Amino acid sequence: MKAEARAPQAYTTVYGEPPAGVWAAPGRVNLIGEHTDYNDGFVLPFALPHRTAVAASRHDDPSWIVYSEQTGETVRFTADDRITGWASYVAGVVWALRAAGYEIPPARLAVASDVPLGAGLSSSAAIECAVLAALADLGGLSVPVADRPALAQRAENEYVGMPCGIMDQSAATLSRAGHALFLDCRTLAVEHIPFDPAAAGLTVLVIDTRAPHRLVSGEYAARRAACERAAATLGLAALRDLAVADLPAALRRLPDPDRRRVRHVVTENQRVLDTVRLLRDGRPREIGPLLTASHESLRDDFEVTVPELDVAVEAALRAGALGARMTGGGFGGCVLALIEAPSAGLVTDAVTAAFAALGFAKPVAFPATPGPGAGRLHTG
Repeated sequence: MKAEARAPQAYTTVYGEPPAGVWAAPGRVNLIGEHTDYNDGFVLPFALPHRTAVAASRHDDPSWIVYSEQTGETVRFTADDRITGWASYVAGVVWALRAAGYEIPPARLAVASDVPLGAGLSSSAAIECAVLAALADLGGLSVPVADRPALAQRAENEYVGMPCGIMDQSAATLSRAGHALFLDCRTLAVEHIPFDPAAAGLTVLVIDTRAPHRLVSGEYAARRAACERAAATLGLAALRDLAVADLPAALRRLPDPDRRRVRHVVTENQRVLDTVRLLRDGRPREIGPLLTASHESLRDDFEVTVPELDVAVEAALRAGALGARMTGGGFGGCVLALIEAPSAGLVTDAVTAAFAALGFAKPVAFPATPGPGAGRLHTG
């Protein structure tokens, strides 16, 4: 049973009546463009079929009550409370909407999710964007869809305390089925790029390495700080403003490791633009080398991979993948591989065997088909 069916079932069990409606938002996989979003750069994610569902109704009590299927816990909070833990993603959305001047209706919510936790597939943005859609509809709030990613990002940055960029929330909100979302993280301009791997005889295989995230919060913040420090040294508003042609001269002005962080961001932005160009031209097979180059840059220059990610990429490439890279913030999580559709079993087996030989946990692989963004599914 999928999350969109489990959420209303859980709601009815916990609260004794059916919900007013069910809303959902997807996890995402980033095709290319890693650690570019908070540098005002370019990203190219797409929404997964895996979704987080929120069943919800208004109620008269001046508080919000949320039940999590994952933990079995129910948390109640008011507008004055400061919440931590998993419920902070819900409370953060309430806080961000109120801070933006919206009158948020008190509500009861139940959350169920099919987005793997800790896999770098943006389970946090999925819950934020599903809750935001639910509260906006329950309150009859005119929250423009284009504004919702920034509101959800503010919830995560300022309330939860995770300094993420806007990519995850944009993908969870704005994605379209059969397309990748080309996002300019400075202007927030979006373009839906046709991306239908199956029609080209291809599959995007996502491999959850099951590697535990290691020091992710502190290391993520350290990478962001390094980028901001380097931009200031170079007199730039953001690393987005550094062209590839000007990179050699700029790198000479920077110490290590900042120089390598900058090289990754600048070249990754260019790889996104090159990937978009190929997809627009209907040449999806040719993006493979760009994916692999992205991984090498994340491994060597940005230093956010771990052995499981590197082994999965190497095994997939040896088994015939057209390209492969880690996806997400790194330090654990998932790899994606662009493969000929008939090779899915072969690539999965190759990665599984490589992991077994090294004593790693058994990975889990699944095909990723670009899906839609957040919205209301049905009434309770």
